[in-house]
Amino acid sequence: MDAQLKKGLIEICVLVSLKPQDSYGYQIIKDISPYTQLSESTLYPILKRLEAAGHVTTYSIAHNGRLRKYYHLTPKGQEKIREFLVEWQDVMRVYRFIAGQSEQREEEP
Repeated sequence: MDAQLKKGLIEICVLVSLKPQDSYGYQIIKDISPYTQLSESTLYPILKRLEAAGHVTTYSIAHNGRLRKYYHLTPKGQEKIREFLVEWQDVMRVYRFIAGQSEQREEEP
C-alpha cells in the first residue's frame, strides 16, 4: 500500500479509536491492531500531529504512580472523520471504475 495513503488511513483509525472514549497510546495500538499494524514509533508522531491540528487534546492522570497521557477526540477531530467518510465515497467510485475496466479488459479477446 502506498505509504501516504496508509499514513492517512492510520490517522483516521487513531481518531476513530478515540470516539467511544478517551485513551492512551498503548490502548490505541491494541484497539487498532486487528485492522492495521501500528508501532509506538509510528503512533506518537501521528498523535502529535493530530494534537497540533486541533483534532485531539491531551491530559494526564496518575496510574500506578506514573502519569499516563490520555487523548481526547475534539469536535474538529470528529469533523475530520466525517469528511474522510464523504471523501472515501469518491475513492470507492474510482475504485469501482478501475476494477470494472480491469475486469472488462481481461474478458476481451
